[in-house]
Amino acid sequence: MCSGLGSAKTDSAPTGGAYHVKRERIQSEVQAAIDELVASGSEVGLQVAVVQNGRMVVDAVSGVADLRTGVAVSNDTLFWAASTAKGVATSLAHVLVERGELDYDMKAADVWPEFGSHGKDKVTLRHVLLHTAGVPGLPADTAVADLCSWNHVCGVLADAEPWWEPGTRFGYHALTFGFLLGEIVRRATGRTLSTHLREVFTAPLGIQDEVNFGVAPALLARVARQVGSAGPAPPLPEPGSPQGRAIPRGVIPNVEFANRADVLTSDIPSLGTMTARGVARTYAALLGHVDGVGFVSSRRLAGMATIAFTGMDQVMGIPVEWAFGYAPGPSRRDPFPPWLDLWDGGVERLGCLRGHRYRRCDGRDAESVR
Repeated sequence: MCSGLGSAKTDSAPTGGAYHVKRERIQSEVQAAIDELVASGSEVGLQVAVVQNGRMVVDAVSGVADLRTGVAVSNDTLFWAASTAKGVATSLAHVLVERGELDYDMKAADVWPEFGSHGKDKVTLRHVLLHTAGVPGLPADTAVADLCSWNHVCGVLADAEPWWEPGTRFGYHALTFGFLLGEIVRRATGRTLSTHLREVFTAPLGIQDEVNFGVAPALLARVARQVGSAGPAPPLPEPGSPQGRAIPRGVIPNVEFANRADVLTSDIPSLGTMTARGVARTYAALLGHVDGVGFVSSRRLAGMATIAFTGMDQVMGIPVEWAFGYAPGPSRRDPFPPWLDLWDGGVERLGCLRGHRYRRCDGRDAESVR
């Protein structure tokens, strides 16, 4: 299962009857496309949402949320959307900088003194957002229970030795990103990322239960059950390799991992569970397309979308381009390793900040709404 998540920007939009005709046409075309995906067996169940100039142009669903029960996917079905959460967490950080609660060049050790060991005293919030902090790894014996313990992971990261001098190299912090950012935010503001998520984004936008780092136990019944792809599983990363050190075998994001209640309900801000319309509305508001809601200035928005790094990813071993916390998917030249198929496809690499484009749930570019 996957969640098609996107937000498109246009220079103008039809109004009145013309708008409704266009919306109905686009909704119908997308609905037919995802119905075909389900009928062909390519997907079990999915959602697609598109927001144009603050209006929901597409909010389509198809298939079933749980093959065991046959319950259908609805607009408020929650999907485990993996690294989609990184883009949301990054966006929260930018808003908090805009509000003066954080500073890009603040040192993590200034608010989290224990983290400053082994030369990590120079790591800044900017380094964390850019995945250049040099702390992408976890111990080889990390288990799911460890990952679900905030204090445990933060203690491990505080004691960790950096892989490189902060700011000198890039490496995708697949699991550690959310803990690094979240602990800096918690120490600096006195509130967790999940609290900020509710206060900054989801409550003002009326999507309180639709974008989550950790799902409330009462919402578990709304979470779609992930289903694995047919055929043999892809080979796992070699133990001791950069990929293997960043994502130990005990916490590989496979189907079993994604369906675990403890994973779904724990605050792991590198991962998240959400609806397509919820995250689409979040990004639409970030872009300034939702009336009465303003999160960041146009100048900051431009800075967020500007390419800040081009080069080799020291963890994944692929060439990348990276903006200020976002990977502009259209220009990415190589895919993540096949064992990350369930993980990959998040809005952290959505191109919505850079122009008229959104991302399909399979990661390929989709035509923008015009």
